[in-house]
Amino acid sequence: MISLEIKNLAKSFGFRKVFEGINFSLGEKESLVITGKNGSGKSTLLKILAGLLRPSKGEVNINLDSQIKNRGERRKLISFASPDLSLYDELTALENLEFLAKVQGLDFKPDELNKKLDEAGLKGRGEDQVLSYSSGMKQRLKYLFALLNEPKILLLDEPGSNLDEPGLFLLDNIIAEQKKRGILVLATNDKREIKYGDKILNLDQQGFSFIS
Repeated sequence: MISLEIKNLAKSFGFRKVFEGINFSLGEKESLVITGKNGSGKSTLLKILAGLLRPSKGEVNINLDSQIKNRGERRKLISFASPDLSLYDELTALENLEFLAKVQGLDFKPDELNKKLDEAGLKGRGEDQVLSYSSGMKQRLKYLFALLNEPKILLLDEPGSNLDEPGLFLLDNIIAEQKKRGILVLATNDKREIKYGDKILNLDQQGFSFIS
């Protein structure tokens, strides 16, 4: 069993306070949607959870099978997908996937990765350079990256960005599977995506209280 616990989290950039006093906990098969106006800190909070940024104050604890995991161990449990994450445009989609798999210590055969590309609606495009991809196709590829290690905790920033209707259907399936497997946290202002959360954290509200 896995759980995510946030204690008195705060973040500032210089003299600019982004947020403070954030507390919440999530257990296995629970999901949280983070909302708030632009600049409220949604993406910043996700990056802190992912270990890409350090908080100015507070703690992020991940407990797996009654053991609190250290920073290095957490990286194997978490995946993060965001529209602003960069891909290697000069490489093919398959080469991108192969590289990331090796970085994560995962072993996939080309046929296995091509099957994943097919399932993501990128059939026949594995040998194409990513620079030829549309923004929506790149978004699908980023989801494949995030799901390679079957993460216990999946973090999604603006998940529906750049996706067409088939892409949104794919997103629905990804989220449904993650909610069966572990923990889901996503940041969005899209009303359609609010439904994905068992809990909602609105960063605009005084005290950052949950809305059921």
